Amino acid sequence: MEFDALLLLSFGGPEAPEHVMPFLDNVTRGRGIPRERLASVAEHYLHFGGVSPINGINRELIGAIEAEVDMPVYFGNRNWEPYVEDTVAAMRDNGIRRAAVFATSAWGGYSSCMQYVEDIARARAAAGGGAPQLVKLRQYFDHPLFVEMFAEAVGAAAQTVPDGARLVFTAHSIPLAARNRCGADLYSRQVAYASRLVATAAGYHDYDQVWQSRSGPPQVPWLEPDIGDHLTALADAGTEAVIVCPIGFVADHIEVVWDLDNELRQQAAELGIAFARATTPNADPRFARLVADLIDEVRDGREPSRVPGSDAPPLQGFSVDGVVCTPNCG
Repeated sequence: MEFDALLLLSFGGPEAPEHVMPFLDNVTRGRGIPRERLASVAEHYLHFGGVSPINGINRELIGAIEAEVDMPVYFGNRNWEPYVEDTVAAMRDNGIRRAAVFATSAWGGYSSCMQYVEDIARARAAAGGGAPQLVKLRQYFDHPLFVEMFAEAVGAAAQTVPDGARLVFTAHSIPLAARNRCGADLYSRQVAYASRLVATAAGYHDYDQVWQSRSGPPQVPWLEPDIGDHLTALADAGTEAVIVCPIGFVADHIEVVWDLDNELRQQAAELGIAFARATTPNADPRFARLVADLIDEVRDGREPSRVPGSDAPPLQGFSVDGVVCTPNCG
């Protein structure tokens, strides 16, 4: 299968103070989130001048990808400019007929995968006749380069804290009601598996895997344990240092630079725990090579590049309204 272009599809983020509340309105549309809750979250963005790091990181990553692939690379978001609908319309006008889609989420599940497929379908419908065929590349939570980047980041973080630091992997929590929406607990299984791969590659046989950044009413159960609660439990058990690896995030955006680098780091200081946070892939050249490899898998019809493991969770696939997701699409 040949491609005319690549579309990098992401979540989006505000790039000025006046963008923050409209952006949050887009993110939470139809969920009935109280205005005061949105105002509280807005303060996280305003702490950084109203600018989320995510768009800048993605633009840098696109530059790295362009050095790896011989095709134009387009950029589209779900919740902020450049909106994916506008990007796909531009691709149509530029004569693109078939494009690969790389989503900045390594995981299966609804919000991590299926919602991006819905974004693609919506954008194709908005573009109307002549819209390009869009092929969403697979989840890559166990790609060798994904594991290598995180393992290296854990090793670098370990150099900044005392020996014997506890390794803690964290990913974005989801409501328990959503965990089986797209496969039997697929998202949390993939996160747990990737954590084990990275820990092994980094030389750790004992570690913890927790969740973060939950939202919504407290009476609605989400995946636990929460990272803040877990840090307190570690302190109570006598832990003196932690290395936090945000395995669930491919870039240092708000849930990383606020929730971890600000709130969790402050909590660790109050508990007397030395704290180090491993970096995410961001625009690492190896991340660009990972994207190129995912394209080659489809173009060449070869098996996915995966760290070997007999108990590896499956790669989830969809075909919705003319949008194909590879592999194992059904």
